[in-house]
Amino acid sequence: MTKLYQRTIAKAITATGIGLHSGKKVTLTLQPAEVDTGIVFERTDLDAIVPMDAFLVVDTMMSSNLVQGEARIGTVEHLLSAVAAYGLDNLIIQVDAPEIPIMDGSAAPFLYLIDQAGVKDQTQLKKFIKILKPVEVTDGDKWARLEPYDDGFLMDFEIDFNHAAIAATEQTTRLDFNTANFAIEVGQARTFGFLKDIEYLQMNNLALGGSLDNAVVLDDDKVVNEGGLRYPNEFVRHKMLDAVGDLYVIGHPLLAKFSAFKSGHALNNALIRAVLNDESSFEIVTFYDKNDCPIVYVEAA
Repeated sequence: MTKLYQRTIAKAITATGIGLHSGKKVTLTLQPAEVDTGIVFERTDLDAIVPMDAFLVVDTMMSSNLVQGEARIGTVEHLLSAVAAYGLDNLIIQVDAPEIPIMDGSAAPFLYLIDQAGVKDQTQLKKFIKILKPVEVTDGDKWARLEPYDDGFLMDFEIDFNHAAIAATEQTTRLDFNTANFAIEVGQARTFGFLKDIEYLQMNNLALGGSLDNAVVLDDDKVVNEGGLRYPNEFVRHKMLDAVGDLYVIGHPLLAKFSAFKSGHALNNALIRAVLNDESSFEIVTFYDKNDCPIVYVEAA
């Protein structure tokens, strides 16, 4: 019998990129962390620590952003989706700016970084949050729900955009979450935005790092990017990618079914807050035999 242990990365690894909003160079370093550390962010330019905490997500305009005191860690969802895919429990994420670099707008560069660093099993059992009863949050016609599910982490997502290029694609998708499925099915899906919005944001000193290199950009009726889409339904797949990262802020991998309609960062965060605020809605579980765990993660080195 092989126990299912907590995991971190095998060695530190560093990458540089551009901040989506600042347009400035950002250095990102992933460091291994001891058991039961959790996912912790460090602003190296401020010498400040920001824990991954659902109740520290106080800004969800265009991204999920953790704020504690003067320290802000912006656009955490793409990196955290990759962290979730590898099932990392303990990690120190160091960044020298107020935001995680946008890279190519997907999780693929972060998946590559973690793969290069390697995954290492630790000495304590891995913890999961098992949902025991349905929990739902709504905002107008938008909604997001978690409910009991015994076979792992199943995700259903539907979007509804009144735009010709998006409406021409399938706007629903399903993910039976594990390392391979995430990487193949949604990991390369890029964030997307509308040309008219980007121009407005940049006039107001936002999205200064946004470009065709790190987003799918749409004008009034079509995709502007020369290479087109990476997936036929890249738009909804990216919203699924965002949800994986947003939900991982709850602190442990979820054993549940997640369903959502038009949900975004704010509603995803409201959902995990609702779970954490109702102790009867979940329990912490471990698996002494990794073969009993319904989620399959990439093997540790």
